Amino acid sequence: MKLAVLGGSAASPNTGQGCAGFLVETASATIVLDLGPGTLPELRRHADFRTLDAVVVSHMHVDHVLDLLALRHALAYNPIPAPAPVPVWLPPGGIDILDKVSAPFDACDEPGRFASTVRVAEYDPSRPLPIGDAVVTFAPAIHYVPAWAMRVHAPGSADLGYTGDTGPAANLAAFFAGVDVLIAESTLLEPGDTPVAERGSLTAAEAGELADAAAARTLLLTHMWEELGFANARAQAASRFSGRIEVATPGLTVRW
Repeated sequence: MKLAVLGGSAASPNTGQGCAGFLVETASATIVLDLGPGTLPELRRHADFRTLDAVVVSHMHVDHVLDLLALRHALAYNPIPAPAPVPVWLPPGGIDILDKVSAPFDACDEPGRFASTVRVAEYDPSRPLPIGDAVVTFAPAIHYVPAWAMRVHAPGSADLGYTGDTGPAANLAAFFAGVDVLIAESTLLEPGDTPVAERGSLTAAEAGELADAAAARTLLLTHMWEELGFANARAQAASRFSGRIEVATPGLTVRW
């Protein structure tokens, strides 16, 4: 399995870096997990956006979905057409949100052309989602809107885990047990005053604790503010996790 980082910023892009987005490649599947603002240009460096097997979205916050609009525009107007609409899998309730956002853009040129570039569906988080030779499973996260953590399995490789956005009360260690690579949001350096049961983001130390509890081999820290310092987040995570730690930067690739 191969992972390429498309972006790693928190709620808005950092300097030279888009938000949430990860390209996962297996033997016969090319999957994007989230497609936040600024991630489509980096995606084009690694894969043909016209032939993605799926885009799977963890939750409907703008920093995880905005480049779905850019993807649609690219598919509609690029001089080389896509062979078929790109499958986009949204969480429950996501279709209504995306339809409301994209309707004005669909109507402003050739009606229907913008909408027809992707095939949008909602996944059932209680059931595995097969994509090529890969299977994506879901676990509920604790966030400020309904959100889902993901685990990607493919034959012949250890699994990949992705927290999406979540607070520590989600208790995801069992869901991620044995993954080789864990992509964990680490938005915070301090937990703040929000009760643990309600907090919708992890500290970098909590990301390290999760990787340790899941016995992951590699921890990829993501969803960070440059103002808080990437080195600070890495140091916090390293205080709780002794394995390999990477910081999500566009173009970083991990193979296992």
